[in-house]
Amino acid sequence: MMTNLTLLILVPLLAAVAVAFCRNGEQAKWTAFIGSLCQLLLSGAMAFAYFAERKAGNTAQMLFTERHSWFSSLNIEYYVGVDGISVAMILLTAFVVFTGVLISWNVQTLSREFFFLLMLLGAGAYGFFISLDLFTLFFFLEVAVIPKFLLIAIWGSGKKEYSAMKLVLMLMAGSALVLIGMLSLYYYSDDGNGNRTFDMLKLAYQNIPLEVQLFAFPLMFTGFGIFTAMFPFHTWAPDGHSSAPTAASMFLAGISMKLGGYGCLRAATYLMPEAAQEYSWIIVLLATIAIIYGSFATLMQKDLKYINAYSSVSHCGFVLLGIGMLTKTAITGAVMQMVSHGVMTALFFGAIGMIYERTHTRQVEQLGGLLKTIPFLSTVYIIAGLCSLGLPGFSGFVAEMTVFMGSWQRPDTFNRICTILACASIVVTAVYILRAIGQAVMGPITNEHYSHLKDATWNERLASAALILAILAIGLAPFWLNNLITPDAQIIMENVARGGLIE
Repeated sequence: MMTNLTLLILVPLLAAVAVAFCRNGEQAKWTAFIGSLCQLLLSGAMAFAYFAERKAGNTAQMLFTERHSWFSSLNIEYYVGVDGISVAMILLTAFVVFTGVLISWNVQTLSREFFFLLMLLGAGAYGFFISLDLFTLFFFLEVAVIPKFLLIAIWGSGKKEYSAMKLVLMLMAGSALVLIGMLSLYYYSDDGNGNRTFDMLKLAYQNIPLEVQLFAFPLMFTGFGIFTAMFPFHTWAPDGHSSAPTAASMFLAGISMKLGGYGCLRAATYLMPEAAQEYSWIIVLLATIAIIYGSFATLMQKDLKYINAYSSVSHCGFVLLGIGMLTKTAITGAVMQMVSHGVMTALFFGAIGMIYERTHTRQVEQLGGLLKTIPFLSTVYIIAGLCSLGLPGFSGFVAEMTVFMGSWQRPDTFNRICTILACASIVVTAVYILRAIGQAVMGPITNEHYSHLKDATWNERLASAALILAILAIGLAPFWLNNLITPDAQIIMENVARGGLIE
């Protein structure tokens, strides 16, 4: 059984090294494919091992823990372990990396370097999701930033240098806020004998003074919130997504934005429960603004990538809404939304990238009639759109409904109004999704060159099928994901309830 979590970091790192030593692009893509397949199998084996341990009665908060001193004078440790929330995020990462490699099969420019950076991004994400030491968590958060910059600046399109610079500067600003908040917790974690810790499980029960929490929480939550495109710090996301190459867009929206949501939940809300309650209304307000603003901003877009990018701002607002509501159901819904949106937006960006590769345009008004010439890719785009608008049977419906139900459990007028406004955004989402589908893939063929387009290749079909299966696995049988997440959402809620403000 797979219980050595370090393998999740080592396998993509070894794949990256192997790619770097390949002689040509053909070898590089096959090496990256094998590396990403190993990551997928490893993640699946880890998930099965986790379920088996829980079924056998193991009630430890974190499983498969591993601990080694890293920098002893500051009590920094390489401390890793997983709970249900971590397992869900690791499975998401493995799916997106695997399908990202397949969809990047035809990358010609510096293909070795491209796949090397993609593997490096995966290693950073896995390390982040398994870290139980705040410093280690921060370290892996930073590992993923520079590859994003290079992927956009070198292989991107449009105003790629501007977009790459803007993305990195904003994410580095977020990292700086996280670092200040993290160090505040560290210096106030003194046990009375001069021993301080970055251990997240210890910090959660350390009773950090409220004034320290009130200072550190907004820094950490805002820092991680920038990664998840929290309003008003979301402006890097549309430019970054639209300029990035397809696989990088899939990773940015599918995984990188989830690093932020996971950090907001695990590092901010869980470690500083009293401050989370004090600032709850601000989080809910900003999340509601993001949901509504993102929806209406998407209505104005004419570029397929910008449509999905602004839509991601809105959908990630549901993650922050669920976290801000501080109920067990809402937090469970927030994690389900992270997984659902990660898979759905990876499929969306993948479909857009494959359509662009053939038509050389992403402008909606220049497309049309694609369902006649490239039926498979058009169907993939339609499925991604229907998942985005929350059609029952797809993952988006399950995740958003869970967030709404959890949000409605907060009986006060303010939270009820925010929940109603968030629900109302679904109507706007339906408008822009159905309009984009109608104009881009349906109707008559608008350009005679589109009559001779070739439909999806084997690698594109495999990537699309894998992501669609993941969407259906959550949409039609959500109990496995719900059962995976709920016990750990309960632990977070128990910690929040110690503050006494929320029943």
